Amino acid sequence: MVRTAFFSYFCNGISIYTLNTLKKTDMRHTLSLLLMFTLLLTATSCSGQNGEKETEVELETTAGTIRVRLFNDTPIHRDNFIKNVQDGKYDGVTFHRVIRNFMIQTGDPNTRPGFEAELAAAAKDSANAVPTLKAEILFPRYYHHRGVLAAAREGDDVNPLKNSDAYQFYIVTGKFQNEQALVEMELMRKDARVGQVFQEKLKSHADAIDEMRKKRDMNGISKLQERLLDQARMEVDDLPPSTFEYSPDMQRTYRSKGGAPWLDGEYTIFGEVVEGIKVVLDIEKAKTDDNDRPLKDIRIVKARIL
Repeated sequence: MVRTAFFSYFCNGISIYTLNTLKKTDMRHTLSLLLMFTLLLTATSCSGQNGEKETEVELETTAGTIRVRLFNDTPIHRDNFIKNVQDGKYDGVTFHRVIRNFMIQTGDPNTRPGFEAELAAAAKDSANAVPTLKAEILFPRYYHHRGVLAAAREGDDVNPLKNSDAYQFYIVTGKFQNEQALVEMELMRKDARVGQVFQEKLKSHADAIDEMRKKRDMNGISKLQERLLDQARMEVDDLPPSTFEYSPDMQRTYRSKGGAPWLDGEYTIFGEVVEGIKVVLDIEKAKTDDNDRPLKDIRIVKARIL
């Protein structure tokens, strides 16, 4: 007689399955192995997609404790976050930007008690550049569903490479999305890519366009722009559908958990909340001023590596 034994172990919502086809006489030996396997898994931290251990960080806040794990496939952001924690950069920082149905943002070292002068100086001196990190945007592997941890950054107008702020980060709360909203988001993302490719082509033809301007050949400029736009559209149409479209799993997640899909592909996601999402949602509900800063300071008391 042949029996099928099924064993599953859940680690931060990720299922690890072992399926064995066994003879009845092997059941005692197999159960012993499964027990050993369970103990091993219980004693081991959760691992990433490549099987390596992922670092977890505890954020003790004045509103409660949040525990996050850092993704191994965003190593620049992971290592930078770990260093900031070890250096005490996040001890005492405030959640200085809180927007309901969107996200909570923190991490600015100048919001710590005693750093008010530095914060005021930074606000006045735009030339006082904050260190940045090279973008590690891995969409669609990581997308902005509720609970993800991502790096803040300056806008595309001054930061076209989408490099991240070395300190500030946000946790997404977002809102529930319906099918129509996600379809519109896919179209917007595709149109944005067409615009990006079109601008790149315009730059590569800048000399030709300048020459036509000198000759007042506006018709020639118009025809060239139309041709370049058509080329951009065709190139984008040839990209894999996953570049813009949400998979069924992603759609289900956005419908059931909520999130901020308009940020997808624009910011580096480097971790997620594994415990304390209720604390995140409580912080999101704080009353704020016109600059989205909570009227009563909410701080990270202590950040520690687990």
